Amino acid sequence: MLVCMEFFTLNGAQVSRIGLGTWAIGGSEWGAVPEADAIATCLAIFDHGINLIDTAPIYGFGRSEQLIGKAIRQHGRRQDFYIATKAGLEWNDRGVFSNSDPARLRQEFEDSLRRLGTDYVDLYQIHWPDTTLPVERAAEVLRQLFDAGRIRAVGVSNFSAAQMDAFSKIVPLHSNQPPYNLFEREIDASTLPYCHSHNIAVLTYSSLCRSLLAGRLKADTPIPEGDIRREDPKFQLPRFAQYLQAVQQLDAFAQQHYGKRVLHLAVRWVLDRPGISAALWGAKRPEQLAPIPEVMGWHLDASAMAEIDRIVAACVTDPVGPEYLTPGVRT
Repeated sequence: MLVCMEFFTLNGAQVSRIGLGTWAIGGSEWGAVPEADAIATCLAIFDHGINLIDTAPIYGFGRSEQLIGKAIRQHGRRQDFYIATKAGLEWNDRGVFSNSDPARLRQEFEDSLRRLGTDYVDLYQIHWPDTTLPVERAAEVLRQLFDAGRIRAVGVSNFSAAQMDAFSKIVPLHSNQPPYNLFEREIDASTLPYCHSHNIAVLTYSSLCRSLLAGRLKADTPIPEGDIRREDPKFQLPRFAQYLQAVQQLDAFAQQHYGKRVLHLAVRWVLDRPGISAALWGAKRPEQLAPIPEVMGWHLDASAMAEIDRIVAACVTDPVGPEYLTPGVRT
């Protein structure tokens, strides 16, 4: 199928509207991923017109960045990749905590460069706001890196409108990365309008709601030990049945009106929402990128959006957001 990727501009760079999300290839919370599969997946993005890869140190505790670094070296052209990584999460035997201590952020940045095998980052993001410190402290670190040319664009992730406002007073803010999908729309209230009015790009994660909108899950699909979805309230009965019913009806709607499946509909929905710049697509193997061309070349009109809203509201009577992903507060 002919590649027809869409692009947006992020601080002067042309970036694909679909990006590879690499939480899964880290292997720590989505099951083991062979190194060869992970590297092949990172290289397969070019078959689909993608240049954006999003990662973070917390994904596999450094392994995701290391694998991307190996893929970059195997490919041979660093400039072909638009690499977005993050800082601001620490982990220990008690769990995962937000930590934007300036000294730690500087060390995280150097560690990420080493793992990625590069001397700059295209987009550097604060992964979660650290509520024990003013957000300006993290912004000051990114300001220094940006002014030095070591990062090409400045981003945040999971920040509220108020937090972005404070952050952007210190350094130009180019992007925010929140969760957003058919079932999780919390950013519609204030985050998305703020980004839209301040020219801040929005790169969404969980576009398929942890594979719930991929259309493959059934009520008796086993979720393996160590899989992050075991902690997600959406995957617990009886609520799980409500979401599966919505997926079934959305799939029927997509087939009837567009000759597509729910997976294509879900990602197209994200891309067609006003103010959304890009949607991240998680994959562990190259073949999991195969449906991407089916997302391109068509759009959802207002009546389709309304029918999707009706289906979701009718089926999911006990909705829940992605709050369970929020890291702990360090003491």
